[in-house]
Amino acid sequence: MLYRLPGALVRAIIVALLVITPYVLLDGRGSESTPIVALAAVFAALLTIVEYSASSPSVVEFRDAPPFNRVRFAALFSTILCLSVIFRGQEVPNGLSDFFVLSGSQIGKAIDFPLSPARMMLDLLPADTSPAEREMIRSAAGLAYLLVSFSVIWFVVLLRLYRWPRRSDAFNVWVNLPTFDPTSGGDVIRRLRWDGRFNVLLGLATPYLVPGLIYLVGVFGTPINLGSSQTLIWTIATWAFLPANLLMRGIAISRIAYMIELQRRRAQGDRGAGIRRYV
Repeated sequence: MLYRLPGALVRAIIVALLVITPYVLLDGRGSESTPIVALAAVFAALLTIVEYSASSPSVVEFRDAPPFNRVRFAALFSTILCLSVIFRGQEVPNGLSDFFVLSGSQIGKAIDFPLSPARMMLDLLPADTSPAEREMIRSAAGLAYLLVSFSVIWFVVLLRLYRWPRRSDAFNVWVNLPTFDPTSGGDVIRRLRWDGRFNVLLGLATPYLVPGLIYLVGVFGTPINLGSSQTLIWTIATWAFLPANLLMRGIAISRIAYMIELQRRRAQGDRGAGIRRYV
């Protein structure tokens, strides 16, 4: 535990920085959200310390299989940071925010068509949203999708180039998949393949599910205040990042299933060779 603690502390600081980034860049100091942001940052930091300092994690998957979690975190952090810069540009215009808006504008227009996930998200905005704000939010959504799409492509490239997780290093399946119960029944390979395919399909459907879920929360519960810049940043980031996260998780689990199958075949081949040797 002491060996892992320094790394866990560094990760906790970075995670806390992720949580407070929109709050700091949008100058939310003194607002009613201050206690909520502080509590969320402390909770995220403590969870990170517990997960990364323990010998066996309880929630975080692929802890000992870099750079999977690093790619996911980099995608989320870059999305939150860029969206925060874009929304800060409404109050303090600058060249960087204009660059991000222009970068996401074309993609935002491309994904904004009838019955598309982007159109469903834009329809959730308050009725008094101005056309300029609507255009800016569409550009932010386009930039978010550009960043998370690049993260998925980058992970696939790393998987091919470095044969993730590296076969030269020890890989403990049960430590890296703490939520997977191998004793719940059925063949492990078949269950991992099903889990991987389910995550990929769910990732493809999530862009449609998130707007629907937000709408249902507004109808049957407390409506989400999409008029708040900080809330809007986290909503767009979640809407864009969650599908990419599920896709990467599905690809990773399918890869683990493939590795276990190869190891099983190799073991069966060695056993067969040993039997033939003594026959």
